Amino acid sequence: MPITAWVAPQLPYLRRYARALTGNWQSGDAYVAALLEALIAEPEMLDRTLEPKVAVFRAFSRIYNSLPINIMATPPAGLAEEDDAGAVADRRLSAIAPVPRQAFLLTALEGLSVEEASAVLDIDEADCSALIDDASREIAEQVATGILIIEDEPIIALDLEALMEGLGHHIVGNARTHTEAVAIARSERPGLVLADIRLADGSSGLDAVNEILQSFDVPVVFITAYPESLLTGERPEPSFLIAKPFREEMVKAVVSQALFFGTAASRIAVES
Repeated sequence: MPITAWVAPQLPYLRRYARALTGNWQSGDAYVAALLEALIAEPEMLDRTLEPKVAVFRAFSRIYNSLPINIMATPPAGLAEEDDAGAVADRRLSAIAPVPRQAFLLTALEGLSVEEASAVLDIDEADCSALIDDASREIAEQVATGILIIEDEPIIALDLEALMEGLGHHIVGNARTHTEAVAIARSERPGLVLADIRLADGSSGLDAVNEILQSFDVPVVFITAYPESLLTGERPEPSFLIAKPFREEMVKAVVSQALFFGTAASRIAVES
């Protein structure tokens, strides 16, 4: 397969990543252009034993991280002013340390797994997870908020509470039923909701979330043992969904992603 067939499909994603990493499209495109020039001169830079996106992003990272200034604790130069959501994300991004910033963007923005991101950055998975954890803490320092947990299993609720408090957030309430969740949400107006789907009294966490969203907009992360009930492809699906049993690193990363991008949830259609 010619090198262009590997690189061309990845260019839109690479430009998006480079722009987010550097803070503006001119600098981002300059790094992408430098990668293309390097690949022409040294095509063996592309590791064809990897998946194409991982291989291209790995080659890009080698170039980007070869410049000491890019791994120093300085914010990206120039923040985009495209729209309110983009500007907010850029301001938050600028405060994250450079290397954790890369790990966070590879997983949160580009959708790579921790394994793939570690290959891109040429580090082991444990170190990559630690970088994402660092980014999560730095994000939490900027967007610390009140969190409502909707979970009927006390041990899981306590685990989630400890995880969120460890990131600098505070818990406005632990709800075990639909009615309790809606009451706490309307009273406390949390900045984020962590919700299970099936609750203690047979009520639905999904119904509770939909009712909450009728009152105000808030990011929602569903944590459930039944992800297939939401991922049908036939009706609106949640942006943030974690399957039980969950890994702590995944919860931290997804919560940070939801808060970082300021993503308000939409009501999810429920089959009658």
